[in-house]
Amino acid sequence: MSSADAARVLRDALNLHGYRYHTLDTPTISDAEYDQLFLQLQKLEEQHPELKTSDSPTLRVGGAPLPEFSQVQHGVPMLSLNNGFADDDVLAFDRRVREGLDDASSEMEYAIDLKFDGLAINLRYINGVFAQAATRGDGYTGEDVTENIRTIRSIPLRLHTDHPPAMLDVRGEVLMFKSDFEKLNQRQRDLGAKEFANPRNAAAGSLRQLDSKITAQRSLRFFAYGIGTLEGATLPATHRDLLSWYQSMGIPTCEENAVVLGAQGLLAFYRSIQEKRAQLAYEIDGVVYKLNRFDLQERLGFVSRAPRFAIAHKFPAEEAFTTVLDIEVQVGRTGAITPVARLAPVFVGGVTVTNATLHNEEEVQRKDVRVGDTVIVRRAGDVIPEVLASVPEKRPEHSQAFVLPAQCPICGSPIVKLEDEAIARCTGGWIKCAAQRKGGLFHFASRKALNIDGMGEQLIDQLVDKNVVTTAADFYKLGLMALAELDRMAEKSAQNILDALETSKSTSLPRFIYALGIRHVGESTAKDLALYFADMEALMAANEEQLLQVNDVGPVVAQSIMSFFADPFNVELVHQLIASGIHWPAIEKVDLSAAVFAGKTLVLTGTLPSLSREQASALIERRGGKVAGSVSKKTSYVVAGEDAGSKLVKATELGVPVLTEEALLAMCSA
Repeated sequence: MSSADAARVLRDALNLHGYRYHTLDTPTISDAEYDQLFLQLQKLEEQHPELKTSDSPTLRVGGAPLPEFSQVQHGVPMLSLNNGFADDDVLAFDRRVREGLDDASSEMEYAIDLKFDGLAINLRYINGVFAQAATRGDGYTGEDVTENIRTIRSIPLRLHTDHPPAMLDVRGEVLMFKSDFEKLNQRQRDLGAKEFANPRNAAAGSLRQLDSKITAQRSLRFFAYGIGTLEGATLPATHRDLLSWYQSMGIPTCEENAVVLGAQGLLAFYRSIQEKRAQLAYEIDGVVYKLNRFDLQERLGFVSRAPRFAIAHKFPAEEAFTTVLDIEVQVGRTGAITPVARLAPVFVGGVTVTNATLHNEEEVQRKDVRVGDTVIVRRAGDVIPEVLASVPEKRPEHSQAFVLPAQCPICGSPIVKLEDEAIARCTGGWIKCAAQRKGGLFHFASRKALNIDGMGEQLIDQLVDKNVVTTAADFYKLGLMALAELDRMAEKSAQNILDALETSKSTSLPRFIYALGIRHVGESTAKDLALYFADMEALMAANEEQLLQVNDVGPVVAQSIMSFFADPFNVELVHQLIASGIHWPAIEKVDLSAAVFAGKTLVLTGTLPSLSREQASALIERRGGKVAGSVSKKTSYVVAGEDAGSKLVKATELGVPVLTEEALLAMCSA
């Protein structure tokens, strides 16, 4: 047998035995026998490096440390789910689904999966071989953690099928079992190192190691529950069929799942899994309901950043009793004043909590929370801890009621409260109030805005406190020595920040508008403003009548935009930022009301010959159209490429006109 054949036989044997051991839990050889086969392959690859393949089991031990994680753009966005907490939320979800499908009298068939307390991951397989893994990130762009994912032994490096898809993005969760978490913390204690607070933190820390050899020692697991890009294969008809398909290819899925009928079936499963939650080998914080049939999912589509066809039913938040040591106020980037309870440390929801939000003055009064009170603290998932209620019968004699300060504790400016708002605000603004300045600068540097890598809260705190940075324009005036002299910084770290600042100068107009932090202007509104005005100067000079022509901009948002640009400080800031080198691709100014796709909804499906999904979407939006994720009676056109799949079938059934890329380009250039 040749060396190449021997390596292939050993790889196949090790992959098969690894699958039986880590996924099926039915090993057919001893650990010693597995180790012997592993050593044989390792020795063979050392002698003949050209024989090492991307699916070799020897890669699971980890490779050379990475200098940093690179960014990966998801082919299909990894969007979040809306949450439900009560039975009424589930009943309302079921009602919305039936009404959305024009079938209010039928019981819908739902698939149910567990909501794991881990990290969402996208695994990409090309022609059946594991090629890349990326974190969810902001839903559109994640971090490349390929080398770390290779170390997870339950994830196949090659799919167990003779007919793999040309491309398959498997969506799922990386997590750490409770038993593995305890072993890890025991090792940490033995080493005198810091222990992890909970399995999720341990999994997150393990997956974000630049040295994959450390990740390989952490016993991470993976469960698949969804799909992204699929090319060269037909999507199964249902979610349950998808999981069965995954299992047939060696991709691990969780056995705790179900297919049920109607809302009562959903609630029955929820209660049954809630009873056995403590006995599960892993942490969960709820269950996920979704329509089982993919064609029905497509009909319902999405709203904002979440699907209409699915919802996460969260378990009741974990709660604990503790004492309020003090009530202070925090100042947000828009000047919002938030009362915060300083608490005697209490372990709740997997972490030690010392602070909890009280939201606003009215909420403090409604709950009658006072300094010295015993209170119930709640923490649900990653939500900021909050004080749920006080316990009056345990109130000490000298408890102190909360009084909203008249002046900002940071800058001394007056605190005012408008009649139509529950939130009080500091009137100091960016110029006077360091807290607002820090919040605004952090927003400007955040991932969805200018995405300045490494410009975190601690660094911004130092830059503001030392009067190095006052406005966002000052970021681009920073020098190497000014950064290197800061705490926990060195010349290399400082240079990384400068490189990130230089990279951030190349952006887009929607990101730039969003980064300015205009009140009421989120990502979606910033995009609509950019498409309508196509120019920063035009936006700054816009009056209310012009602003109201923009999609989803009403009087409140229009007034907020005009007020922002009525301030000479903000106008000067925009000019300074542009002068510093921030730029974006020009956007063609189009009269959207008279554009070819004005008021029309288009759906993209399949792979277009020359345009990416993002390029095609931008082209349609610049011509006044809206891009939707599913085909319905309201769809104006479907743009179809290769491997168009079920959306094309649906368009044909409904009589929706279908465009090729060539036809799309022709209409856009007419």
